[in-house]
Amino acid sequence: MSGRPLCTLHTRFLRFLATVTTVFGLSSLICHSPVNAQPSFQTGEDLLAIVQEHVRDIDTSELQQLANDNPMIELIDVRTVEEIARTGGMVRAGRRTHHIARGWLEFRIGDRVPDPGTTLVVYCGTNRRSPLAAYTLKQMGYNNVYNYADGFQAWRDAGLTVQSSDGYVGSMLFRKPMQVAPGVWSAIGATAPPTYENSGHNNNLSFVIGDNSVLVVNAGDNYLLAESLHDEIKQITELPVRHVVLENGQGHAMLGMNYWQEQGATIVAHEDVAAVIEERGEEILSRMQARNRDKAQRTVISTPDITFEQTYSVDLGGTIVEAMYLGPSHSPGDTQVWLPSQKIVIAGDIAFHERLLPVFDDSDTAGWIETWEAFKALDPDIVVPGHGFPTTVDVVERWTIGYLEHMRGAVQKILDDGGSLIDAYSIDQSPFSHLDTFDELSGLNADRIFKAMEFE
Repeated sequence: MSGRPLCTLHTRFLRFLATVTTVFGLSSLICHSPVNAQPSFQTGEDLLAIVQEHVRDIDTSELQQLANDNPMIELIDVRTVEEIARTGGMVRAGRRTHHIARGWLEFRIGDRVPDPGTTLVVYCGTNRRSPLAAYTLKQMGYNNVYNYADGFQAWRDAGLTVQSSDGYVGSMLFRKPMQVAPGVWSAIGATAPPTYENSGHNNNLSFVIGDNSVLVVNAGDNYLLAESLHDEIKQITELPVRHVVLENGQGHAMLGMNYWQEQGATIVAHEDVAAVIEERGEEILSRMQARNRDKAQRTVISTPDITFEQTYSVDLGGTIVEAMYLGPSHSPGDTQVWLPSQKIVIAGDIAFHERLLPVFDDSDTAGWIETWEAFKALDPDIVVPGHGFPTTVDVVERWTIGYLEHMRGAVQKILDDGGSLIDAYSIDQSPFSHLDTFDELSGLNADRIFKAMEFE
């Protein structure tokens, strides 16, 4: 056998290992004996036992108390995506819970939690990976790190709040439809971005039942998701779905159109929404197919059957439903569905309160604030937002219009002072940092609002 003797390679490997562990602060875990000696731990269990001496463990009651005393703590779930989906979600406590699989922790923690002074709680399912993760974070300079030793199952089994990856196991829907009011239902989607795990159900899919027919708001992200929603509707009523209103031209609002058309439903959309579908539909479909893989089957691009400019009314038999365009806001043709007899508005993406609103390249943030006055004049008792659970006008105004005014005011000051785009990234958005998707969207929002306001 040619090449260097194995003993020489073994010696060089041990020297390399000693160098790496010293650089990364783990030298105390390796025996500093002669180079041909073996490491002081032989198995993962040996390493775990050593690491646990340097990690602060807390149990379920202590985690509850820590979250109560410091609502700004952040949790790190180091399990795999499959584990999270199989066991029913993640711990919901403190400011937010991040999912960073153990193998990616060192590479992604800086982007998710840039402040080393943040109080962090790390957990897994069996208290084997989380102590190692907690120790690693300490070595990387995070000063306040706890290991939640009980793990996710203990939290879930105690009946404590869980951040679900799938709230309706066995269905493509993220959650089973809930009754908002008599005859008005909504399947509340995830507030996270669309993923394979949530099947693209990250917006609200609502429906209104009249005496003669059903009207659905949003066609869904794909054919199979639309079919799953229809299955739930059939459990509630035997009436046919005759109309589907699209709240905008985003994929999760319109890609399921062809399913509903196969069932004989008429698709209703604002004329600007129809234009978006015509211009960008195939691109939106392609992105969904890449994400949803097998769940994308049978989904094809279709076009609305009826378009409107300002309003379109439907009589469901005893219930009048009005699709309305109140003005520019989140995306072209954003549509609200108004039930005047019940004072309920299915608001679409003019209204956010549980997740941070996204600003797109075609969002009109100035118009959004102006359009809000027309929305508010409806004086609804119940607002079903585009994302998140039903709420009231004052709550939406705080977290939607309040955010837009905050950001536009800060950007205007930067422009008045002769600042640049770099300054926009430093805008203090912390009053809104508790909202879901804050990490994903806050920087993008600052970028897009600044670029738009430069030319207003």
